[in-house]
Amino acid sequence: MSAEDSQLPVLVAGATGYIGARLIPRLLEAGHRVRALARSPAKIRSRPWAGHPNLEIVRADLLDRESMIQACQGCHAAYYLIHSMNPKSTDFARTDREAAANMVAAAEAGGLQRIIYLSGLGEEAEGLSEHLRSRLEVAKILRSGKVPVTVLRAAMIIGSGSASFEILRYLVERLPMMITPRWVDTPCQPIGIRNVLHYLIGCLEEEATIGETFDIGQEQVVSYRELMKICAEEARLPRRLIIPVPVLTPRLSSYWIHLVTPVPATLARPLAEGLRNEVVCHDLRIRELIPQQLFDCRQAIRLALQRIREHQVESSWRDAGSIPPAEWSSPGDPSWAGGTHYDDSRQIQLAAARQDVWQAVIRIGGETGWYYANWLWTLRGFLDRLVGGVGLGRGRRCPIEVYPGDALDFWRVAEVEKPNQLVLVAEMKVPGEAILEFRLEELEPGQTTLKQIARFLPRGLMGILYWYAVTPFHNLIFNGMLKGIAKAIGSAQSGEPSKITDPDKTEGGR
Repeated sequence: MSAEDSQLPVLVAGATGYIGARLIPRLLEAGHRVRALARSPAKIRSRPWAGHPNLEIVRADLLDRESMIQACQGCHAAYYLIHSMNPKSTDFARTDREAAANMVAAAEAGGLQRIIYLSGLGEEAEGLSEHLRSRLEVAKILRSGKVPVTVLRAAMIIGSGSASFEILRYLVERLPMMITPRWVDTPCQPIGIRNVLHYLIGCLEEEATIGETFDIGQEQVVSYRELMKICAEEARLPRRLIIPVPVLTPRLSSYWIHLVTPVPATLARPLAEGLRNEVVCHDLRIRELIPQQLFDCRQAIRLALQRIREHQVESSWRDAGSIPPAEWSSPGDPSWAGGTHYDDSRQIQLAAARQDVWQAVIRIGGETGWYYANWLWTLRGFLDRLVGGVGLGRGRRCPIEVYPGDALDFWRVAEVEKPNQLVLVAEMKVPGEAILEFRLEELEPGQTTLKQIARFLPRGLMGILYWYAVTPFHNLIFNGMLKGIAKAIGSAQSGEPSKITDPDKTEGGR
């Protein structure tokens, strides 16, 4: 890379994804200028590294060619870390094709000198899963343009927050005995997330990688059965009994994964289908071009589990995707602006500093729970999973902090204004749209008002009936939650929780 190129930014397409959110801070640390592309820039602006002087955040959508052309202007290279294998994509292969074609056009129009694409291992042959076939197809589309493309092909990535690793970890933790498909003995060659990031950055700095395709993986070839055994040992669990049977199809496996792990069936199915394909490295040239210490499976799993125990998960598959819109619930809008919606607003006066109350509020969900009647929340999550929803098992990336876009059980964090406001948008299966909001107002030092606002925008008659069906439980659950927060911070309450008719009005007319 020339000195002139080093002064130009590198575009990261997929900046808020699992890989992108880890790659960007390491690129910045290595001295590169970075232009981060995101549909929801708020998901980046709250990150600890968001204020770095060499970081530029750009709003763009891979499916909007014009916005991509503008994003590429002035960059010398781009990382392409996009795939549409998410629960809201009905045809991820078609979406991937469209996005890749837009990237090709944008790269040529923007004058990029190269693209670096993280793909999947797997040889094109009959029986190749749709997921892996789509990855190979994207590589072909990117290569069809005039801009040289470096392709890194990886199998399972072992790291805290990786969807594949989360499936492995939850199956091992929750099932002392597993009935598995025959793919449990399929050979694979995983790679640790740290090694992936080192290769990605190394490709940008090593010109010999331009236009080449490389297989990346650890030195061992293992089976998924061996990975499960190692994971159980590193998690200090008793040995798991694994019984492969021929009748379990990828579809049935995905439903089982959906019930046992936080990964939804729509995401689990393409991953499960891919597990039947042998994914091993054949081209090892990159090990000479970009040398590094390759972690074996045990080391990579140990590091991933350690990150989870220490609450240092930088990014997660849970947090991919845009932040759901919640404009219909904005203060000041008339009730008919987005359609008639229903409110249930309550407040409690606490003898505590606002910062202390805030720390309790942002710990809600996940391991902390919901401060009251957790069994009811668990039941609601279980019912949601039965009908194909995300359920409570998704948990949260970190138990002590939240960023916009974070998954939080069956909610998504829409807004965070420290230490004043937290807005959650429901992602469970409901006949409408739901918001749960917390607002904190400090009346005087050591005295804080905590407001809890639930808003629901029904969809048709079923939505209206749903609201009236759950309303009787609000007094129990919402009042209990407010009192539970007070108890958690050791605060004295100034009276019981009370309903409020105008939650947007501040205390004392302020």
